[in-house]
Amino acid sequence: MNIVVYGATGNAGSEIVKELLRRGHKVTGVARNVDALKSQPGVTAKADDLSNVDAIASIIKGADAVVSAYQPPADKTEAIIDVTKREIEAVKKAGGPRLLVVGGAGQLEVAPGVTLIKSGHLPEAYLPIATSHEKAAEVLKGSDINWTYIAPAAFFVVGERTGKYRTGTNNLVTDDKGESRITYADYAIALVDELEKPKHERALFSVGY
Repeated sequence: MNIVVYGATGNAGSEIVKELLRRGHKVTGVARNVDALKSQPGVTAKADDLSNVDAIASIIKGADAVVSAYQPPADKTEAIIDVTKREIEAVKKAGGPRLLVVGGAGQLEVAPGVTLIKSGHLPEAYLPIATSHEKAAEVLKGSDINWTYIAPAAFFVVGERTGKYRTGTNNLVTDDKGESRITYADYAIALVDELEKPKHERALFSVGY
C-alpha cells in the first residue's frame, strides 16, 4: 500500500514508518523538518506543517491511507483540534484515503462511565493534552470520512518491539497488575495490523499489554 505518515520523525511516527517499511509498504514521511527522513532508505520525504488544507491534500492524493502522528506544541495542545479538522477536509479533497490517528488515552474508561480524565488519577500536567485529544476524537466521530482512532495505553513509552499487544474498545487496556503500558514499537505493530486488516473502521480502539 501507499501510505503517508504525518509526524514521521516523532516517537510514534518514526516507529510506524519503520513498521510499514518492514512490511514492504510504500511510505511518504511528512514532517516540519525532513532532514532525518532524507537519509532513511525507502522513504519519500516531504515537508509540511498541517496548516493548509490544499497543501495536505496535494501530499496525500493517491495514497491508500494517511497516518496522523501529529504532536501539538506543549503550550498549545488545542492546535490538534484544528489540525484534525484540516486533515478531514484534505482527505475529502484528495479522494478519500483512510485516516488513522495516533490518539491519547485520557478519554478511555477506567471504570464504566469513568474516563481516565474524569478519574482524578491523571496528573494535572497531562490534562490539557488529554482534553485536546478527546476533543479531536469527537471531531473525527462527527465526520463522514473513513477514520480510525487508535488510543495508546496510559504509559506510551520508548522500548523494545516484542510483537505482543492487546486491544480494547473505549476502555484503558491494563495488564494483570493493573498497569497500562505500550511501547511505540508495539503500538506501531497494532496500527499497521489494523491498516492491513481493518477491524475498526470509523471507530476508536485502544492498545496496551
